[in-house]
Amino acid sequence: MSDAGVDEDVVLVANEEKEVLRVGEPEVSHIDIKKARFPCCLVWTPLPVVAWLVPFIGHVGICREDGVILDFAGPYFVNVDNFAFGSTAKYLRLNPEKCCFPPHLSGHTCSDPFQHTDRGTAISWDDGLETTMRNYQHKLYNLFTCNCHSFVANALNRMAYRGSIKWNLVNVLALVFFKGQYVSYWALVRTYAPFVVVLILGLVMTGWPFLIAWSIFVGLMVTWFLIGTYCLRGLIES
Repeated sequence: MSDAGVDEDVVLVANEEKEVLRVGEPEVSHIDIKKARFPCCLVWTPLPVVAWLVPFIGHVGICREDGVILDFAGPYFVNVDNFAFGSTAKYLRLNPEKCCFPPHLSGHTCSDPFQHTDRGTAISWDDGLETTMRNYQHKLYNLFTCNCHSFVANALNRMAYRGSIKWNLVNVLALVFFKGQYVSYWALVRTYAPFVVVLILGLVMTGWPFLIAWSIFVGLMVTWFLIGTYCLRGLIES
């Protein structure tokens, strides 16, 4: 066999090996709503009953590079690829390049390297989620102090997303609510239709007293989370 023939065989084998590697690599760029794959995204769905009264209160999760959803769904339990409380209604794509994955202390790109190191760092997006998941598998779920938003905030702090280690329940909720996009018009209807129905029924049946009671309920919830997050540090997990 000639040298030219040998070279062609080598090139062919090399190309085949590259193709095999390409097939085995996880897809990290394509969002597939039908298959519930949201690579490096925050995902959100309305929380039953509670969202009927306060539509911005929902269940949130964070996704691996391959798009699989992780969410803190109950005491000592983190869901993997089984988003609790229904399919995703909103999602927000995050950029892993805005995270701080320091190989050593001098390699930090975040605002506070020492505090980031003290709280725990990660070497990649998936490593940060894996560590957070192991941590929350030993935590007791509580809607008011340690919930799905706390889980997401902990992961973002571990990765120092946007150079910050001050992620908490409030700014995670605000990020998804104001920046997230609905997966479809039906998801938008599914989010707000129960609230509109409850509001109309309440006004028809009881009138203004219902609106006053609703306002007090929403005000108490917002006040609790704001005070628990920014005034009573440590009360709400993050």
